[in-house]
This record gives sequence, structure tokens and C-alpha cells, in this order.
Amino acid sequence: MSDIKKVVLAYSGGLDTSVIVKWLQIEYDCEVITFTADIGQGEEVEPARAKAQAMGIEQIYIENLCEEFVADYVYPMFRANAVYEGEYLLGTSIARPLIAKRLVEIAEETGADAISHGATGKGNDQVRFELGAYALQPGIKVIAPWREWDLSSRASLLDYAEKHEIPIEMKRGKKSPYSMDANLLHISYEGDILEDPWNEPEESMWRWTKALENTPDEPCYLTLGYEKGDLVAIDGAPASPAQALTLLNKIGGEHGIGRLDIVENRYVGMKSRGCYETPGGTILLKAHRAIESITLDREAAHLKDQLMPRYAEIIYNGYWWSPERQAIQALVDETQKVVNGNVRLKLFKGNVMVVGRESESDSLFDESIATFEEDSGAYDQQDAAGFIKLNALRLRIAANRNRKF
Repeated sequence: MSDIKKVVLAYSGGLDTSVIVKWLQIEYDCEVITFTADIGQGEEVEPARAKAQAMGIEQIYIENLCEEFVADYVYPMFRANAVYEGEYLLGTSIARPLIAKRLVEIAEETGADAISHGATGKGNDQVRFELGAYALQPGIKVIAPWREWDLSSRASLLDYAEKHEIPIEMKRGKKSPYSMDANLLHISYEGDILEDPWNEPEESMWRWTKALENTPDEPCYLTLGYEKGDLVAIDGAPASPAQALTLLNKIGGEHGIGRLDIVENRYVGMKSRGCYETPGGTILLKAHRAIESITLDREAAHLKDQLMPRYAEIIYNGYWWSPERQAIQALVDETQKVVNGNVRLKLFKGNVMVVGRESESDSLFDESIATFEEDSGAYDQQDAAGFIKLNALRLRIAANRNRKF
């Protein structure tokens, strides 16, 4: 440990990372630099500064990364329509590469010897933080206290905090029921009664979305404007990536959109039950697929759909900076050059319904060909007979063979 003189810690100001500050100072006898990222978690991050100062931290980084987070991470992911295991919109997963990038950058700026994080040894986040760090700085040293210390519970953390006079807001005996993670894309809940997958989540748990019975009795209509696969306007008003997602979260939450209760397969091998609220992301996914439906060539769209589960798994497992993710992203972004236009949505009682889509310059939908009425002659229905016979040839050959047995 003697070669570690300075460490950059991903610091939230909560119990875990506050204990980690003191633990690093004692066990590694090193200077600790704290880094707190504001990526839209909905809580004030400035109080982390006072907490860090109270623990003798001299270099404190607190940064608003909301626009970078949505523009450079969330939006590229939604261009690919990424969904993990058919349901999860990757809200926690997509935030980790940005935090890892800034940890490494700050370490380089300050001449730090290592970075540190508060992820446990059971979860996915330790993998995501560290794979991202090693991909960007192969020689970086990573300190993961949860894999080193003998503090194994919240009670032991509280005892440590009391022993070392660490300032924390939570008092002994006041139970924090859920492990939560939040950013502009989602909020997640794990632990407590959720550890039994048979238990229904308590209604009081949900923070962003209304229960369906409390949502408006009148639908809300939105028009989302897209350029090159990214949302750029809502109801005709330009919106930056962070502004757009913030507004969609608010509107979607009001209409009970985006609740999810799943059991997922963690990369480390175990199954985990988690609940999520992703109102804006749920709207984005529906709208993006709608604008693609009229602008993307069929085979390009189908190729994207074939690659999507792999792309989602890459992000979930922590390989954002990998060559395979970058290669798939390049293909996805190439397809998005024509994904321009507007989508009209109807939000009602937890549902997102597409009720209109248009693209003045890039639509492949030709009403004169698709119509059930008398068409322009651009499509000769008699051509379908040969098309069907050619495609049925292998089926007919196989059927004739099978009839012999």
C-alpha cells in the first residue's frame, strides 16, 4: 500500500463513501480526492462538498455532467433501441462509463496513483467502473474497499462512522429500506422486501411515477421531433438532450409511465430482483422505433434488431469502451442519418401509444403503393405469384421428400 499516495474516489456523500474516505486515509495513509457527478439524480450534490471538507479533503470535484450524460451516452444507446433481457432500459449501466472516464481524467490531472469506488463485490457496478477505467487507462490502480475490508453490513459501517467521528446524516435505528440509484434516465430500487421476488413493491416506494389510479383521466398528446435518430424538439420547441429527458420524465411520471419490476441476470452470475422507474426512457424508446418505422430500410432495421440484444448486453456488462461496442455504434449511427421527422404520441394511464409519424425528407412509406384502394400501377400484384413460388421452392422440395416416408 505504500506506493499509493493519492486516490480519486467516486464520492456521493452518503454513508458508504464517507466511510471509504476515512478508511482510505487510515489503511492507505494517502490523500483522498473526491469526485461527485451530478447526472440528474434529483438530489443536491453540493452538500457533498461540506461533508468532504469536514473530513479533511482539500481537492473536491463536483461537476454537472447532465448534458454530456444524455448526449454522449443515453442518446447513442437509444439510437440502437437497447433493451437488456427484453425489459431493462439500462439506466444504471449507462451512467457508469461516464463516471469511470472522469475518475481516470481527474487522476491524470491531479497525479493520483489510483481511483476508488463504493460498489460492492456482489454487483455489476464494480465491473462497469473498473472495465471502463482499464479501457481508458490500462495502468490505473483501482481500490475497491468492499472487496478488501471486513465491514459487511450497514450496522458495521455505522459503528465505524461513530468510532472515527465521520459526519453522516442517517442516525442509528433509522432504516433505509432500499438500495437506490438515480440519474436523468431512471431510478432503481433493490433490497428489503424486494429481495423476495414474490413480494409486491410498496406503493410508497415509487418516487417518480404516479399510480395508475391517480393519473389524469384525460390523455396527453406530444409531438417529438427527431434529427439523425436523436430527439431535438418537443411540441415544436427545441430542447437540449438533458432538457428533453427531464421534461419527458416529468410528463411520463404524471401519467404513470415507466414502472418496471424484473428479475435480471447479473454479469457476476447471480439473479437479482430490481424495480425501476424510467418514464422518459420508455417514451423515447417507443417514439424512436416509430420514426425508424417509416425512415429505415427493412433490412437495415432488421439488422439493427438482430444486433440490439448483443449491444445491450455489452453495455450491461460494462464494455462501453470496447471495440465491439464502438463497431456496433458506428453501424447504428450510419443508419440514423435518415431517421428524421416527427412522432405524435398519446400518453394515458401508463401507456405510450404512437398515433402519428411523418418525415418530409426521408420517409420510405409510399401511400400510392401501400394503399388498399386503386393504386398507381407502381406495384403489379401479379408479380407476387412468381415471388411466392420461388420462395416456396425449398418448402415444396422438402414436402415431396417427406411424403415418401
